[in-house]
Amino acid sequence: MRSRTDNWFECKIAYEKIMEDGLQKKVKENYVVDALSFTEAESRMMEEMSSYISGAFTIDDIKKASYKEIFFSDEELADKWYKVKLEYITIDEKTEKEKRSAVYHLVQAGTLNGAVKNIVEVMSTSMQDYVISSVAETKLMDVFEYGNH
Repeated sequence: MRSRTDNWFECKIAYEKIMEDGLQKKVKENYVVDALSFTEAESRMMEEMSSYISGAFTIDDIKKASYKEIFFSDEELADKWYKVKLEYITIDEKTEKEKRSAVYHLVQAGTLNGAVKNIVEVMSTSMQDYVISSVAETKLMDVFEYGNH
């Protein structure tokens, strides 16, 4: 597992896709790209998608992603992306009460159990107390990071 903590943007792409039955169908797909701004995210998505889509496509939406970090897997079957909500636990020294702060991570894995295993593996080097409060499969098709075009 390797991680990246860049500025991530979620992009929704719309285009005509030729389906397995040979018919064309309008589809919308979600991707994540690292970029410094909305303008750069749009430019990078245009560049990335032009090598995958032969016809016309539009970028329907770009929004800042809420992920603190993205964890990439080198496993061959890790073809899905999971949004993992971790709650970091701290104790307020004055009140001695437990305080939780939620953070979202994006984890690449082949299965939901694989995503949990991957996040536990990554967190095993951390001294911070945490709980995994949710793991959900996303509809993301791919994540484009700098240097991996």
